[in-house]
Amino acid sequence: MNYPLNTHMDVPSKTGKKQSEITIEAVANGEITPEDIKISRETLLLQGEAAEKSGRPHLAQNFRRGAELTSIPDELLLEMYGKLRPYRATKEELTEMANTLLTKYNAPICAKLVKDAAEIYEKRGILR
Repeated sequence: MNYPLNTHMDVPSKTGKKQSEITIEAVANGEITPEDIKISRETLLLQGEAAEKSGRPHLAQNFRRGAELTSIPDELLLEMYGKLRPYRATKEELTEMANTLLTKYNAPICAKLVKDAAEIYEKRGILR
């Protein structure tokens, strides 16, 4: 795999717009929306693959987690990050959030992160 990706392929955005289509002119003409500049799940998975092949497994895992986040609505992401702050959620709320991430959004890596946080927060006494 050649890296960086955008120098070897026309990287698609979350909506499928190619990187080459996202220009200042297209923005000025109203042809580009905020959704058009969001990264795609596929691109993040390719980044993860490149990181894995270059011996950076932790970075690869971060890209895979990021790929999962692309399918989660922004409002839910903000709620999740709020609940992950100390003293902001109960163990039950975090467990419910983890289950939602897993079942509704097929985000097992993110679900594990939230579930693990619930366990650690309980041990440290920083749940609501």
